Amino acid sequence: MAKRDKHVEAAREHLEQGEQIQAAVAGAYETTLMGSKTSRNGALIATDRRVLFFAKKIGGYDLESFPYSNISSFEQSKGMMGHTLTFFASGNKVTLKWISEVEDLAGFVQVTKARLVPASAPPAGPAPAPATAPAAAPATPAPADPAAQIMDQLRQLGELRDAGILTDDEFSTKKAELLARL
Repeated sequence: MAKRDKHVEAAREHLEQGEQIQAAVAGAYETTLMGSKTSRNGALIATDRRVLFFAKKIGGYDLESFPYSNISSFEQSKGMMGHTLTFFASGNKVTLKWISEVEDLAGFVQVTKARLVPASAPPAGPAPAPATAPAAAPATPAPADPAAQIMDQLRQLGELRDAGILTDDEFSTKKAELLARL
């Protein structure tokens, strides 16, 4: 729990104005970003607006943001090394493994699953918040138009590039792929 709390405290400075943390879980984060697998220790943080991955590192941090409207599926499992969470967001597979704090996991799963927007239904309104958290804002629905979805993905790629998560080459490659779909 101490590692989770350190990541959560460090991530607070990166929240949007009024954004509230509702749950967090620590583990080893794996993702495929622009075709390359990466892994680092950190925390997935569920806020009233999005899921964040945050990891402190020497001389800086890693931060990745996943609006609930961009999360298409959510899975969890348990193995010998602990629990694992996996979700797909904007074409990326995100995995947090080796989760040992079951209480943290339960709170995170409750908040996150309640905020996911079904592809065929409009959002039902605010997600139920844990008893100690403030009331949550409603989730933003994903655009129905494929072209609008691609434009949203391009904006997100730009944000990842601007945040230093993607290189200019990775951004250009993915941008070309997305524009080819239009």
